[in-house]
Amino acid sequence: MTTASNSEGKTGGGQTEQERGSFEIPGFDPTLVDPYIVKDPEALAVNFARALENLGKAASTWIAPRERGEITETGSEPAVEMIKTLSSVSEYWMGDPKRNLEAQTQLMSSLFGVWMKSLNKLSASVNAPTQADTPPEPIKDKRFADADWQRNPFFDFLRQAYLVVSDWAEKLVENTEGLDEHTRHKAAFYMRQMTAALSPANFIMTNPQLYRETIATHGANLAKGMKMFAEDVAAGKGDLKLRQTDTSKFALGENMALTPGKVIARSDVCEVIQYEPSTEKVLKRPLLICPPWINKFYILDLNPQKSFIKWCVDQGHTVFVISWVNPDERHANKDWLSYIREGVDFALDAVEKSTGEKKVNAIGYCVGGTLLSAAMALHAKEGDTRIASATLFTTQVDFTFAGDLKVFVDEEQVRNLEERMRIKGYLDGSKMATAFNMLRSSELIWPYFVNNYLKGQDPSAFDLLFWNADSTRMGAANHSFYLRNCYLENNLAKDRMELDGKTLSLKDVKVPIYNLATKEDHIAPAKSVFVGSGCFGGPVTYVMSGSGHIAGVVNPPDKMKYQYWTGGQPNGDFAAVNFENWVATAEESPGSWWPHWQGWIESLDKRRTAARKPGGTTMNAIADAPGTYVLERV
Repeated sequence: MTTASNSEGKTGGGQTEQERGSFEIPGFDPTLVDPYIVKDPEALAVNFARALENLGKAASTWIAPRERGEITETGSEPAVEMIKTLSSVSEYWMGDPKRNLEAQTQLMSSLFGVWMKSLNKLSASVNAPTQADTPPEPIKDKRFADADWQRNPFFDFLRQAYLVVSDWAEKLVENTEGLDEHTRHKAAFYMRQMTAALSPANFIMTNPQLYRETIATHGANLAKGMKMFAEDVAAGKGDLKLRQTDTSKFALGENMALTPGKVIARSDVCEVIQYEPSTEKVLKRPLLICPPWINKFYILDLNPQKSFIKWCVDQGHTVFVISWVNPDERHANKDWLSYIREGVDFALDAVEKSTGEKKVNAIGYCVGGTLLSAAMALHAKEGDTRIASATLFTTQVDFTFAGDLKVFVDEEQVRNLEERMRIKGYLDGSKMATAFNMLRSSELIWPYFVNNYLKGQDPSAFDLLFWNADSTRMGAANHSFYLRNCYLENNLAKDRMELDGKTLSLKDVKVPIYNLATKEDHIAPAKSVFVGSGCFGGPVTYVMSGSGHIAGVVNPPDKMKYQYWTGGQPNGDFAAVNFENWVATAEESPGSWWPHWQGWIESLDKRRTAARKPGGTTMNAIADAPGTYVLERV
């Protein structure tokens, strides 16, 4: 829609503003339309051309590595998997004409209801204009926060129609008969991905805020956004590397990972960092942290205000952290046993050499906790008693209720992934990052797509998102063992995992366990962590924190955010207790779980000794914290 105005205040149709006002519809504010009218079509056309030019550059960058054979699409790509999976749903509904007609009739009936509701709403505003002043009910969905999603009849209809179609599509999956459990799970997941992608909030012409901004800037937002899009495809070397934060604002050792310490040992798979004490006396038992190798350890040391590591040092712990290598083709054959021997055991040796202590408190985070649990089961077979207690952060050992990540794991997908890793020796970090982002696409993908590429906005600086973007590669043997033994076959929980010629059982692990879950975790669901508690042979203290996989763990006490729940141990048999019943009877406490954990640690052994310097008298420092392995980016 374009109009031109002259000095007399006339529109292109020759009407003055006063004359046009005489045709106003009662209850409708004509000024609501003005932001959607193109004022400078020439400038808009120029910026559209610039946007298309940048889009062409992005397309060329995407095509080039595929033409050279550097990137090959496989059957395990998410788009391919989505098509294959949803075709099963389509076949069920299209295979029976009667069933197909019923589904379409239900959809059309719902859409007709939305249409009638919109007409009634418009009619009410015309016949009783005062009713239009009644404030609409607030919309909780952040995608539709703009006021015009409700007050503008066109966008209000789009919003309601989208929600109706999305609900209808998801129910199609739910009501499809003959699907096995895994296929149904995949279909529901991919249908959510599709409905999230097709939201009217993601398109210029159907998003009122985007439409207005495009008109107001004469399309400059699109020209800049497509330039950013081309840059991000180039940064991903042919794949889109979605920028979620301004990475130029952060640097490890400068404004992140600042807790003072030294690298005191280094193997092919890890560096061991020991941190400087901040108290005159320290707990006799050192603390060893085993983070996930899927992400980098400094999530626990983002900055001094959020650092769990610094807080532990200030509580009197002698803290050691494993910093995993960012693997490449040299690490292709480093499997789980390698990560235990050259990682966990190597770090335990370094702790003993530095402090002289033979007993440690250990922490494992996410898959680092799974590896630590397997290591303890192996140690139990070998008589190694150095780990005196274990704290597990959002760790799964039983993968029965592992959540949406199971969508990406079945025999065919794992086999395709193994073939891809065999060629390079590793899995690109971007692949895991994409999988994790897809778990929360409405929060971690589409808002950034809209803000970056359609609004042309530079993302703000956020330390957590910098860490999230600092992805790592997955070594072929290690990742394959993990996927097969944990997600695919659940061998650790079933006492079938084999390492170093020994069949492991977590029932052999008798040390006290502090098992922390987070209520809104989409990676290690709280129920999954709870059920896994029953796998261990010793006392388990299960605690559930508020928030999710990261914020529920990294929650400093002085922030007074969220809460945590504790309950009585269910006679050691978590498998026999209903998780929902545990939650219903658990005691809620405000704030961070950190002090509660500290009390648990000191209840095991609160003896203190003189503060220890990194390396003690027997080991020389190799580098300052955060070390060198953590600095390698992909």
